[in-house]
Amino acid sequence: MYELFKDLGAWLVSGDQWGGADGIAQRLAEHLQYSLLATLIAAAIALPVGLLIGHTGRGAFLAINLSSFGRALPTVGLVVLVFLASGLSMWPVYIALVALAVPSIVTNTYAGMTAVDPEVKDAARGQGMRAHQVLFQVELPLALPLIMTGLRLALIQVVATATIAAYVSFGGLGRYVFDGLAQRDLVQVLGGAVLVALVAVVLDLALSGLQRLLFRHRPSTLKSA
Repeated sequence: MYELFKDLGAWLVSGDQWGGADGIAQRLAEHLQYSLLATLIAAAIALPVGLLIGHTGRGAFLAINLSSFGRALPTVGLVVLVFLASGLSMWPVYIALVALAVPSIVTNTYAGMTAVDPEVKDAARGQGMRAHQVLFQVELPLALPLIMTGLRLALIQVVATATIAAYVSFGGLGRYVFDGLAQRDLVQVLGGAVLVALVAVVLDLALSGLQRLLFRHRPSTLKSA
């Protein structure tokens, strides 16, 4: 075991391992590209849905159940299915990652919107605000902490799952896992897994710190749980 971790440390700090087209720097950039793009696409889909159902109270049952269905889909199976339908492209990976990220964003956005105190919304309407003004000037700002939590959870899930890109012969840190398994190179497999975990932890800490910074001095007007 000691020798394994010693070899892992040497693998991670090797200058040769970081450079080149197959180096850690390149694979890390690919992994971040897949993860961030998929999360942005998911947010563009899920945020309007969550805001709409949270603001109107309509379609909540259908949207939440569809989100739960998307969360239950087997990611690798979805990749293989889309891969067989669309051929060799990144579409299967992005579709699977987006499908994974949407549920967290929808449910947290909806939860944030419904947690806004109705008296606050009534007071805003009483001051003459129109529906869209109440949504964007009152409800959305108050729901932002939970919305950001949903985005944070979605991004971390996507980062951890983006290794599937290597399953269909693309890049990312999953390349080390799948190539290492094929070559029976345990150090490479463990190195890929450690790098993915480190990326997830660093992004989680960064987003958590940003969230605390943004809302540290903000008084809460949400209903207590």
